[in-house]
Amino acid sequence: MVPPVTPVQTATRLPEKTTVVVIGGGIVGLCAALTLAERQIPVVVIEKGLLAAEQSSRNLGWVRKTSRLAEDVPLARAADKLWAQMSARVGSDVGYRQAGIMFIARNEAQLAQHEQWLASVAHLGLDSQLLSARQISDHVPGGVGKWAGGVYTPSDGRAEPTLAASAIAKAAIAKGVVIVENCAVRALATSAGKVSGVVTEQGEVQCDQVLLAGGLWSRRFLGNHGIALPTLPLICSVLRTKPMDGPTDIAVGAPDFSFRRHQDGGFVITQRGALDAPLSLDHLLLGHRYLPQLRAARGNLRISLGRHFFHDLALKRRWRSNQLSPFEQIRTMDPPVNHQLNQDALANLSAAWPAFRHVQVAWSWAGMIDVTPDSNPVIGPVSQLPGLTVATGFSGHGFGTSPAAGQLAADLISNTTPVVDPAPYQFSRFAA
Repeated sequence: MVPPVTPVQTATRLPEKTTVVVIGGGIVGLCAALTLAERQIPVVVIEKGLLAAEQSSRNLGWVRKTSRLAEDVPLARAADKLWAQMSARVGSDVGYRQAGIMFIARNEAQLAQHEQWLASVAHLGLDSQLLSARQISDHVPGGVGKWAGGVYTPSDGRAEPTLAASAIAKAAIAKGVVIVENCAVRALATSAGKVSGVVTEQGEVQCDQVLLAGGLWSRRFLGNHGIALPTLPLICSVLRTKPMDGPTDIAVGAPDFSFRRHQDGGFVITQRGALDAPLSLDHLLLGHRYLPQLRAARGNLRISLGRHFFHDLALKRRWRSNQLSPFEQIRTMDPPVNHQLNQDALANLSAAWPAFRHVQVAWSWAGMIDVTPDSNPVIGPVSQLPGLTVATGFSGHGFGTSPAAGQLAADLISNTTPVVDPAPYQFSRFAA
């Protein structure tokens, strides 16, 4: 059962022309659209299925700087400020709470990884701090687990994925953005070597610029235009409990579970040490670029060869703009839940904090994540096609930075001073 997303009343017809078309109605594309609309730039958002129906509503809702790569922290810090203002900005609650995030370690080797991360960001002046086992118990009482220590960032927080994208979309519509759901963009239209519009299943929309914020579909969309974007899929299974008394308002990540409070009083839980990695043709094409990641995370991946391989193989990689596209064949990627991983997460969590021993599960779901070789997203122009900007490949941690990521994309499109240095996110870093 996928968590229900707050519905949005969208348009049914596309305009003939606009200034910017955003492909993809996830939270990053919607944040970009809202930012552009606030700058009086006409925008049309086109979504093949429903708004935020994929990873934008299926993620854990964490808004964190902790354990991000140092070059990604400035974007996360910018996002903190934007999240704090978001409810007032959009006129609706997005569930943002600055309640802190803590990562804990069972042994000295795991703790050393947190110490190394803290050293890597020491020059950034974060409020992150190492914790002893006693301090973990003080912050998260009622536990019986034995911890070597941890790292805690009080200024980290959370927001609610099923509320946030919808609230941002409604605010964007109020600012003049046209959003059309259940309409796939099949291809880009070009003229004189640059983007001149998009071709959809409902017809063509002329525009000056396009932002591709298509999540896991971005690789296939770009590939149809002869542009290579390296991303591979991972699946995260998640559960949410019914309302219950819990040990803390802080989000906690352990080696084999994580939990954070949901605003309804339940907890969102996952097996943090395990992700499903269904093999696809892209693993054969791109796998060598992921060898460092595989060596570092091989114990966390549940690699399998099954139905996903053949379903993915059946989807076209090349098509013409007057042909049915893969995005019409699969409106929403809805991977199966790995219930065993969810049960493992509950068992591991209950062993550490007995308050979770008799929880009732209200929802369980899975989401497919698009991962880049360096785990950083791509936010920037594509030199092969002037007029095309991408914001994709967020590698499972895009929700937290989405307000700043969307603003950065909007800055680049509108030639405005960027909210952060875009250099770490350049598309060109993946050039062969």
